[in-house]
Amino acid sequence: MSNFSKKIIVAIDTIDIDEALSISSMIKNVGAFKLGLEFFCANGPQGIHKISNTGANIFLDLKFHDIPNTVVGALKASLKLHPYMLTVHLSGGLNMLRSSLEIVEDYCSKMNIPIPLILGVSVLTSIDQSDFSSLGISGKVEDQVKRLADLAINSGLGGMVCSAKELKTIRTHVGEKLKLITPGIRPLGGEANDQKRIVTPSQAVKDGADYLVIGRPITEAKDPQLALDKICSEI
Repeated sequence: MSNFSKKIIVAIDTIDIDEALSISSMIKNVGAFKLGLEFFCANGPQGIHKISNTGANIFLDLKFHDIPNTVVGALKASLKLHPYMLTVHLSGGLNMLRSSLEIVEDYCSKMNIPIPLILGVSVLTSIDQSDFSSLGISGKVEDQVKRLADLAINSGLGGMVCSAKELKTIRTHVGEKLKLITPGIRPLGGEANDQKRIVTPSQAVKDGADYLVIGRPITEAKDPQLALDKICSEI
């Protein structure tokens, strides 16, 4: 069961630092804890440090997307937090992505610290085909995710965030060239909440996910560790 738990990234969807610390202390042996934009805006780097000081791996999910110089500066500042994973939007383009990877590798080499896994964000799981069409991008969501996967590979990134609904197709498309991280995971009987494209943990693993991002089904359970163990059993 511990092998499966390392595939789980627990999303801490609260801005309350004490609650976040409590959640991270109750859950053991997961791949990482995901801290996103809301948590960062509320608590800043100090809040990230408080969680990482517990010994937990941090998936810093800030989804950087701007001109290359701005993203490079933001990444350089973020690396001081020693994240295990970082996210950048693939739609930022090849130059932004390559610049991001270059600054991360250079900084970590100079500081003699582990290089975090840089993940490219493809199409958000809250977006479905009707939303996608309204953005003025031709083709299906799946087609765009494939294009973005190729961009991730060409830019040298180590992984990609993609919906579980496109997971099987993307795994076939990229082979083992990218780690695939999948949000929108709900255990059997779980609620969809604001995710439109979801699958169960066992199906996601079968389809080729390296990591599963799961939040409320674990963090809002009466016993988060027991909820995690049940998900691992389901897998």
